[in-house]
Amino acid sequence: MPAEGTTLRVLLGRTLLLRSPDPLKRVSITDPAVATAVTVSPNEVMLHGLSLGAVTLILWDEQGRSRSFELRVELEIESLRQTIQRLFPGEDIRASVSGKSVVLAGRASAKEIADRAVALAQTQAPSVVNLLTLQVQAPEAATVMLQVRFAEVDRTALQELGVNIFSTGAANTFGSATTGQFGQLGTNSGAVPANVSRGSDPPLSNLTSGGIGNTLKGTPSVFGLSDLLNVFLFRPDLNLGLTLRALEQRSLLQILAEPNMLAKSGSEASFLAGGEFPFPVVQGVGGLQSVTILFKEFGVRLKFTPNVQSDGMIRLKVAPEVSSLDFSNAVTVSGFMIPALSTRRAETEVELRDGQSFAIAGLIDNRTREIASKVPVLADIPIIGNFFKSRALRRDNSELLVMVTPRLVQPVEASQAPAGPEFPKPFMDKQRFDRGKFDGNAGEAPRATRP
Repeated sequence: MPAEGTTLRVLLGRTLLLRSPDPLKRVSITDPAVATAVTVSPNEVMLHGLSLGAVTLILWDEQGRSRSFELRVELEIESLRQTIQRLFPGEDIRASVSGKSVVLAGRASAKEIADRAVALAQTQAPSVVNLLTLQVQAPEAATVMLQVRFAEVDRTALQELGVNIFSTGAANTFGSATTGQFGQLGTNSGAVPANVSRGSDPPLSNLTSGGIGNTLKGTPSVFGLSDLLNVFLFRPDLNLGLTLRALEQRSLLQILAEPNMLAKSGSEASFLAGGEFPFPVVQGVGGLQSVTILFKEFGVRLKFTPNVQSDGMIRLKVAPEVSSLDFSNAVTVSGFMIPALSTRRAETEVELRDGQSFAIAGLIDNRTREIASKVPVLADIPIIGNFFKSRALRRDNSELLVMVTPRLVQPVEASQAPAGPEFPKPFMDKQRFDRGKFDGNAGEAPRATRP
C-alpha cells in the first residue's frame, strides 16, 4: 500500500491492483466516468482507467480510518515513443503527454516525416499538439530580392457649365471687361498681322463676314480658335460677346511600377524613384529673419528588411510609399508657393516563402469637388441670373494596389557571367573606322591604305 497522498497512475484501458495491509470496509471515487474501483477481497481493490483525467480515491478500513490518493488515468506513451524510434531512425522527435493530448516536439528533416509522425500519434490520442520544426538551414549570408508591383488606376470626370460675358472695348473706351465666371478669351493687343502662317490660330479680325463677324472695332485683339469651340456669340457693333461653356471630360490614367531590390538577410534596403522639391524655411535670430531652402523627397519609395528563418520562411518588414506633388492644396509662405504632398503609405510585416506573392495594401480613393462662380447681385436675378454664374463638378476615383514577392537569389559565378547587351547595329563601321583592330588579329598592324 503506498503512502497516503501518493499519486497513483493507471494507463487508459488498463487495470491497477491495490493491496491494503488492513481490511477495507468502503471505497469511493469522485468521478466514476474516469475510473472505477472494485473490491475483489477485503485487502485488495482493482482500479480500471476508463477515460483520461484525474480523480480522488478514498479508502476506509474497519476502524473507520480513511486514506486518500490522487488517481490519474494517462495515455500509454512509451509504446508510441518506441514506434517513432523504429519508424523514423535518426530523427529528433520526442513524444510526451500534456493533459489529454500528445505533444510532439523536436526537429524533422522533412515535412513529410513530420506529417507521418503526427498521423501516428493520432492513433494513440484524439488530440495531438505538433511542435515539430523542419531542419532547413538558411544559407549563409542569404540574399533576398524583393519584387514590388505598384498598380494604380485613376479615373477623372469633369463637367463645366457657365456663361462668360465680355467686351473688347469700343472705339471710345479703354481696355476690355469680362464677368469672369471662368477664364476669359485670351487677347494680344497690338497690330494684327495681314497674313497668318499655316498651323497658327487666325485672329478674329481676319475671319470672313460669313463666319463670326466683321473686324472688331477699337484696339485690335487676337483670339485663339480653341476658345471658340464652345457656343460663341458676338456683336461687333457693340463690341460685346459671350461664351457658353458646356464641357464634359473623362480621362483614365494607369501607372505600373515594378521596382526590384536586393538585400542581405537582416539588413535594410531602400530606394527612391522620384525627385526633390525645394521649400523655404523662415528662421529668425535677434530680430533678423533669413530664409533657408530645404528639399523634400517625393516619388515611389520602398524600404524593406528581410530575415530568412531556419525553416525557409522569409520574414519581411516592408514600407512602400507613393507620393506626388499636389498643387491644388498648395500654400504660400513669404511669397513662395509650396505644394502639398499626396501620399499613400503602408507598413507591415509578413512571412512568405520563396516566390510567394501577397497583396499588402489596397486603397480606393473617391473625391468630389464642386466649384461655383458667379457675379454678385446679377447672378441672383431670376432667369437672366444664369448668365452670370458657372459651375464645375469634378470627380476623381483612384485605386492603388501594392504586391510583394520575395525570392532567394545566389550570386553568379565568374565563369557563368551573363552576356552583355547587344547592339542591333554595329557600333562602328569596320570598313571606315579602326581597320584591322576588330579582325581578331590583335598582334597585326593595320593594313596600309591608299589615299
